[in-house]
Amino acid sequence: MAINIEAYKTLRKELDEKKVTLVAVSKTKPAEDILALYGLGQRDFGENYVQELTDKQAALPQDIHWHFIGHLQSNKVKYIAPFVHLIHGVDSFKLLQEINKQAAKHNRVIDCLLQVHIAKEETKFGMDETELKDAINKYQTGQMNNVSIKGLMGMASFTENTELVRKEFACLRSLFDECNKTMAAGLQILSTGMSSDYTIATEEGSNMVRIGSMLFGARVYIK
Repeated sequence: MAINIEAYKTLRKELDEKKVTLVAVSKTKPAEDILALYGLGQRDFGENYVQELTDKQAALPQDIHWHFIGHLQSNKVKYIAPFVHLIHGVDSFKLLQEINKQAAKHNRVIDCLLQVHIAKEETKFGMDETELKDAINKYQTGQMNNVSIKGLMGMASFTENTELVRKEFACLRSLFDECNKTMAAGLQILSTGMSSDYTIATEEGSNMVRIGSMLFGARVYIK
């Protein structure tokens, strides 16, 4: 077992006090590590790969809240639609439409976060400000009864420049507040922050963080 139990307990206490939801990023990690955190009370787990997520969902306790946090292709939505708790990376209105279509087949409403591109790297996915506002307008005027936009998600630049990271998180918080004024149901979740920058993220308004390496150790990459 590779999990850091003390780090988890300390982090969970810190985040609970701030009313921040901890999503334990369990991608590439074995079931026994997930079960170890589950035994400590953790229920929210994040996965990046559709096949890995479906395999784990079938094998692990059914009260786990599975978050899909990777880049989701439209043709893969159908595999996670029956059970996924929250989809973090909705980076186009087209993808939102597909999620709505697949959720309807299972008589579900799937909660989603719209992903906004806030980082300087071109490799990050996400909508720009114009695309974000357009997607929200279409969502509110369309007949999309099987998806619910719960908030926004963004990933900061991978850099040691903490001021840049803070600026990017603050920019997303500003967009979050602006969009909130136009949405009838209101946005509830601002999902930013990972192991390296979650402290800055929570200082800038994040109420959901995705933590992997702090809890599970170094990432294992799937080739």
